[in-house]
Amino acid sequence: MATEYNDDKVATHEVKTSVDPSAEEHIPTHVLQLPNSWMYRSLKIGGYKFPWFASPPVQLVIISLVCFMCPGMFNALNGMGGGGQIVGDASDKANTALYSTFAIVGFFAGTFTNKLGIRTALSFGGIGYSIYVASYLSYSHTKNIGFSTFAGALLGVCAGLLWCAQGAIMMSYPPEESKGRYISWFWMIFNLGAVIGSLIPLGENIHTKASSTVTDGTYIGFLVLTLIGAALSWSLVDAKNVIRHDGSKVIVMKHPSWKSEIFGLFETIKTDPYIIALFPMFFASNWFYNYHFNEVNAAYFNTRTRALNGVVYYIMQIIGAFIFGYALDNPRFRRTTRAKAAWVALFALIMGIWGGGYAFQKTYTREWAEDKNSVKKDWSDPGYGGPFVLYMFYGFSDAAWQTCVYWFMGSLTNNGRKLANFAGFYKGIQSAGSAITWRLDDLGIPFMNMFASNWGLLSGSLLIALPVIIWKVEDTTPLEKDLEFTDETIEEVAPKAVVREAGADVSDVSANA
Repeated sequence: MATEYNDDKVATHEVKTSVDPSAEEHIPTHVLQLPNSWMYRSLKIGGYKFPWFASPPVQLVIISLVCFMCPGMFNALNGMGGGGQIVGDASDKANTALYSTFAIVGFFAGTFTNKLGIRTALSFGGIGYSIYVASYLSYSHTKNIGFSTFAGALLGVCAGLLWCAQGAIMMSYPPEESKGRYISWFWMIFNLGAVIGSLIPLGENIHTKASSTVTDGTYIGFLVLTLIGAALSWSLVDAKNVIRHDGSKVIVMKHPSWKSEIFGLFETIKTDPYIIALFPMFFASNWFYNYHFNEVNAAYFNTRTRALNGVVYYIMQIIGAFIFGYALDNPRFRRTTRAKAAWVALFALIMGIWGGGYAFQKTYTREWAEDKNSVKKDWSDPGYGGPFVLYMFYGFSDAAWQTCVYWFMGSLTNNGRKLANFAGFYKGIQSAGSAITWRLDDLGIPFMNMFASNWGLLSGSLLIALPVIIWKVEDTTPLEKDLEFTDETIEEVAPKAVVREAGADVSDVSANA
């Protein structure tokens, strides 16, 4: 694709589509004209031409960096178990409050995101992470559990909007054939933040074999990064300004009102009732975090080993997202075939990894973990390798699960308005599950009971979702079908630079062109 500027400074992009790849003279061209604005001008650095600013890849990178610094630092902090504290009381109460408000706000977040716009929703969402980190820094000195609980509740409101906006970008901006890769790119960048965030407490505590609270420097480092992430969210453009490489636009509501978006939330369930069959997968998708972080990492390992485990946990998230994201976009197989294969792969992973987890969980109990005389496992101790590998694959399976769930939702529609509601359902129901698990941990439920609930919920939710995977995922979604849930027209959102083969029906415009 070549980029030039005409006399009116309007960006033009020459799009080539081959009718016969073996014959260069048969490659037709079509010129795509973009609006006369800075956001549609490409930069060329070192011979590489970057996409224009208001393009899906650039917008995805920005949202990924925001999540790198905000939810990424949140994950690194909680991945250590107890929010970096010796005892998880503050973490349990803060996260119970967080996911309780998240569950309510998240479920309805699609309405707010569609009305307010993605950038406004995201920018408001980012600041909650800074306050949450600051509350742990305060707790280390004041033991003010009220502040950390309030910060958790506030973050639930903020995160509900942030993750809804993120999900809408990730699922509705890319063309159909690239959704798996976009999801994997986001998940890799996002979890790179958690990797770097986990390196901070590892470096701070690398010589600390005893169990102790992380240093103030760790919390301050997290706080600075979350503030940068919140500010970066303002650099996004509104969804209506995003243009893909073929000239097509994101399908949104041109004139949203509070009434239209509130009714649209319920209209989504009315027109797509099968989405309810995915709700158990949504519910299960964060259920295991408390078990991973508090009941495995914090309960069994000492401070520096918890930090090391957090690093490899998120590295495996990156690897899992890469493998599943690219496999889900494999063009050699139909999308329906890929959907079924993804389900089989997920089921096999859950049975294999959690089967190994059962053998490990039989080796210790909550009573042992909470006994102050118990010596937690260090990476230099014999027998560390097995639990270390298991924890790695807990991270891998998490990325596989999240990537597949997002891809399943994205394969059902390309409508940005509907996908914002799907993302809201996902994050709201997911957070309801999280709120329950943090509360159960606070009440002291036996570790084996929590383990069994995880294994049963993950495998059972896959079985409930199977009919949707088999009968509702199609090889492509017609553009006309996507437009039924909006006030836009085909002329406004269809590709503008599609070169068809000779004899093709001009009216045949598919959503993935």
